[in-house]
Amino acid sequence: MVVSSLASVCGNLLLLLVLLLNKELRSDTLGLILSFSLSDLALGLSTIPFGAHNSLSQHSGYPSTGAFCQGSGFIFLLLQTSSIHSLTWVTVDKFTEICFALSYRSIWTAGRSRAVLVLVWLFCLVNAALPLLGFGSYVYSESRFLCCPSFTPENRYFVVLWMLLGIVAPILTMCSLYGYIVYVARKQARRGTFMCNELHCFYVPANNYLRSSIVMITTSCLLVCWLPYISVCLYETFTGQQSPAVTSALSAWLVLTSAALNPWITCMTQ
Repeated sequence: MVVSSLASVCGNLLLLLVLLLNKELRSDTLGLILSFSLSDLALGLSTIPFGAHNSLSQHSGYPSTGAFCQGSGFIFLLLQTSSIHSLTWVTVDKFTEICFALSYRSIWTAGRSRAVLVLVWLFCLVNAALPLLGFGSYVYSESRFLCCPSFTPENRYFVVLWMLLGIVAPILTMCSLYGYIVYVARKQARRGTFMCNELHCFYVPANNYLRSSIVMITTSCLLVCWLPYISVCLYETFTGQQSPAVTSALSAWLVLTSAALNPWITCMTQ
């Protein structure tokens, strides 16, 4: 957890500096990248150190009904959901740029990008506020060392709603879009491509496209770090039984580690 926190903070700070200090990298959709990068940076500064402290100090827990635990759970769910949704829209932006290159500028305007950003954060805020309003609940999990949603049969409707709309749907969308990008790249490589500048045209080797495909596949594989977390949460929700402590702790650490991987994924795919 300590290593993940340091990696998340350093990686996302580096990404933010690269984007903000280089004007050539700025675009109308820069806000989407900043959104998930700031969410991951906040996770690295708040939630992950909180879990690391609790695990190292062997803290007995916090009152689940207390303001501290409720606030901590709200922040954890908000940042987790905003990170995955912002990253999904960055993928949609990349997909549009590759597959609809001629109309990309007219599709992704600055106004539409801001509208998507507002809708993403509005959805994440409403989603994270539901347990505070009685639909679901936040509790301290001794096996995860975090205040997080309560994965019990009583809260199954909230857990299913959050999992489907907040986590599973964005992940499936990303994997599908990256899969189609790989298909387009392979098709283009077989057909052969010429790129031209002011002086002459030259042939683009197929391995350039294949290398890009490998990056896309690697990106999709990194999303697998969410699968153990989803499986454990759904198992606890529908069976009413607690998972082994090691399983819960490792799945929670794995999904939080994605905050450290996301900036490097963005650097590769952009």
